[in-house]
Amino acid sequence: MTKNMPLLFETFLEKLSESVDETDFRDAMAGAAAALDLLTFAYLSLPLQSCGEPKLISNYPPPWTAHYLQNQYQKVDPVIMRARCGGCPFPWGSDLRGVEMSPAQQKLFDEAAQFSIRCGLTIPIIDRRGCVAAMTFAADKPNSAFLRVAERYEQALQLMATCFHIYARRKLSGNRTVDGVSLTPREYECLQWAARGKSAWAVGCILGIKPRTVDFHLDNAKKKLGVHTKDQAIALLASSRSSIL
Repeated sequence: MTKNMPLLFETFLEKLSESVDETDFRDAMAGAAAALDLLTFAYLSLPLQSCGEPKLISNYPPPWTAHYLQNQYQKVDPVIMRARCGGCPFPWGSDLRGVEMSPAQQKLFDEAAQFSIRCGLTIPIIDRRGCVAAMTFAADKPNSAFLRVAERYEQALQLMATCFHIYARRKLSGNRTVDGVSLTPREYECLQWAARGKSAWAVGCILGIKPRTVDFHLDNAKKKLGVHTKDQAIALLASSRSSIL
């Protein structure tokens, strides 16, 4: 098990900053968790409106996550219900402490166990906009190694979960509005990377497009935003981001 937490965390943040889709985010957290011998995780972000769809990013078995979402288990999951209240990270198992489970909830736990998800540590996340999310690190059984890691690195895992939530909200929310102006996904991506100091050549390498295509998207973004320079467009992006979380 790694003991170099500063290096692990720095690498994790770098991967989050470079992530552009759910696969990137999944790989970033899976790599960091594996370095701590935590092999499975799930991040669930609940919608602000009841009619919205939750966002689930995890390395759980895909048949289970598809089944979970299809049955809208987030509405009855006692772990998520507890996470909605915020507070400190909490461990859980098939006998979630202090919760009397309904038949539907017991069915959920029995089905999860079929995919080797029987216990875990869940970190509630409630940001200042009222968005609720939960990061869970799960295991097949509460063995001593899992419990030791969960206890020893609880604060680090809580910080990692919060950073994951912030980056995921910024990049995957679908909101590509800058100063009230809607940009295309490519325009927004190019502007994001430019804001990190990347050249057109570097952005092109990251996105798999030519440098002149990057300049094309940045020029379109500047026109839409009514500015003349890339720095002015970046300043507008920065002011828009300040209200994201």
